[in-house]
Amino acid sequence: MLSLVIMSDEALYPRFLQPRIVEALADSPVVLIHGPRQSGKTTLARLVGDEAGYTYFTFDDDVQRAAAQADPVGFVADLPERAVLDEVQRVPELFTSLKSVVDAQRKPGRFILTGSANVLLVPRLADSLAGRIEILRLHSLSQAEMVRQRPDFLDCLFAARFKNKPFGHRLGKALTARLVSGGFPPAVARASHHRQAAWYRDYGDTLIQRDIRDLSRIAALDALPHLLAAAAGQTACLLNVSKLAGPFQISRQTIREYLTLLSRIFLLDELPPWHSNRLKRLVKTSKLHLGDTGLACALLGLNGDSVWADRLLLGRLLETFVYQELRRHASWREEAIIFSHFRDKDQVEVDLVLESGGRLAGVEVKAAATVTHKDFKGLRKLKDAVPHFVAGIVLYDGDTMARFGDRLYAVPLTRLWEND
Repeated sequence: MLSLVIMSDEALYPRFLQPRIVEALADSPVVLIHGPRQSGKTTLARLVGDEAGYTYFTFDDDVQRAAAQADPVGFVADLPERAVLDEVQRVPELFTSLKSVVDAQRKPGRFILTGSANVLLVPRLADSLAGRIEILRLHSLSQAEMVRQRPDFLDCLFAARFKNKPFGHRLGKALTARLVSGGFPPAVARASHHRQAAWYRDYGDTLIQRDIRDLSRIAALDALPHLLAAAAGQTACLLNVSKLAGPFQISRQTIREYLTLLSRIFLLDELPPWHSNRLKRLVKTSKLHLGDTGLACALLGLNGDSVWADRLLLGRLLETFVYQELRRHASWREEAIIFSHFRDKDQVEVDLVLESGGRLAGVEVKAAATVTHKDFKGLRKLKDAVPHFVAGIVLYDGDTMARFGDRLYAVPLTRLWEND
């Protein structure tokens, strides 16, 4: 059964992470669903929990949060046998008490936790429940969830299962509507772009004022919205901390710390470089990606027309869009996928490198409606250097799947959310 997130009186969207949550509860004492605020964590946790008889508590409630902070041992001791604890990162004092209770009565499915901060980046929190907790990431809505069709794109990618044939349709300017709308349920539910943009601007400001303040006592809180906007302008670019620090009277090291804080609340992602002893002169710098293209467009004051008019920016936003879409697909899979990017000193590159189960695939993203042999330059270099290379594809805005040599394919963008 698919769980559903309510978007409006008429629209219901499935969340494909739900089976993995149910599976984890069958053998793990604690399951944490973490991801950005407003991505649907609470709705999903409550739907799963209500079906299984869990009692719900939220630490966005001032009274419950104060009680847990004042007496974490007593608070946890009084919890029912099965409980959902929402926004648990706001009460880090609870983690040690949860560990004690779980160790005293080791049963699967004791607690469902949700968190809007990445506890994997807070060692004392993650370590306290090591071996007792399964952590699952819920992203904002994928395009596949919006069309209510579970995709098989990653299965096809790692099996090189693409055939020469017409497929899908060219999106053209309609592609920009997907970029500027993003995937956050409350924004997607709004009827116009300017109302979506208003939601994203308020969302970014609220997270910085609320969640960053909870995580760290920083002096220059007012600089963070401007830094986030500057990062939006550099999405899909190599991370250049000095360039980002330029407009601010803040040290490079402090800017680096602020970027880490923004990553902890899922507003930014840093995509690491792929490395191998088989290839020399590789660039070893991470790429920066905004967590959602709707947020990036709102921060930059862009609408569909302005994105379409700036082809360079369209290409970078599309790269971020594809990266985040594939991250969502990967979160539903049992077999983990490691993401990176490939670039060498000669500027030969592959936008996304995916590794799973000893297999490697490459994905290049192109906003154009045509593909040529030269678009596969980076993929060919990667293929020739890696024994376990299984497939390389150029995702483009076209309507034909076509083979461009051994294990190399041109694939329409719509294949990300439409199955054969």
